[in-house]
Amino acid sequence: MTTRSPFHLVEFRPWPFLGSLRALFITEGIASWFHTGSTFTLMLGYSLMLLVIFNWWRDIRREAAFQGFHTSYVISGLRWGILLFITSEVLFFFAFFWAFFHSSLAPSVEIGCIWPPVGVNAINPFSIPLLNTAILLGSGVTITWAHHRLIEGNNSQTSYALLVTVLLGVYFSILQAGEYFDAPFSIADRAYGRTFFVATGFHGLHVFIGTTFLTVCLLRNASSHFSSHHHFGFEARAWYWHFVDVVWIFLYISLYWWGS
Repeated sequence: MTTRSPFHLVEFRPWPFLGSLRALFITEGIASWFHTGSTFTLMLGYSLMLLVIFNWWRDIRREAAFQGFHTSYVISGLRWGILLFITSEVLFFFAFFWAFFHSSLAPSVEIGCIWPPVGVNAINPFSIPLLNTAILLGSGVTITWAHHRLIEGNNSQTSYALLVTVLLGVYFSILQAGEYFDAPFSIADRAYGRTFFVATGFHGLHVFIGTTFLTVCLLRNASSHFSSHHHFGFEARAWYWHFVDVVWIFLYISLYWWGS
């Protein structure tokens, strides 16, 4: 006699193994690029990464939208998983803030005992950074708008709000890229340049990833994959996007405003 389990036992698939190979190829490819200038292994790793992402997300989408495997028990586990993932991301950025305040609160003799260091001209916090702050805060409003419209079952308004959020994310990335090109200092400018570019660069990477997530949600919503009671895929992306917004507020206050 067989019993039906509320949990989903995932079938054997090659994506975890290929994902580990992708990590190996990218790591080896970066080392090879630094030492020999060859990018073949690196490009192979990135190609494998795109293959794994596309197919793994496709399988999860089918399990959730068509096969009915994402029961309330499964969604509860996914919810705890994304919360733990965001917690790990908070600790990830905490290390960058620790490095920044370690260098800025007690500047060493090597950088002139002042912050910003001698010879470093900081970016005006009331120019592009302030505009980017308004853009991300606005995107937080639009993603919340999309969530409420989805709960109400209004798919057209959900798609519109998601589209606006994606466009704001793209606009933020364009402005940050322009800021990097016009910055009066580089990552080689002592502790200031390193902490600034590493912290804001990783945040920019998270914005790019979040924009990709929301683009997938936009396409899925257009295909009616979400309902008012079953849309954890969207909800997890919304949580991630709010995390990106909050991190940027702390980056703006500490690195751009106070740090300048």
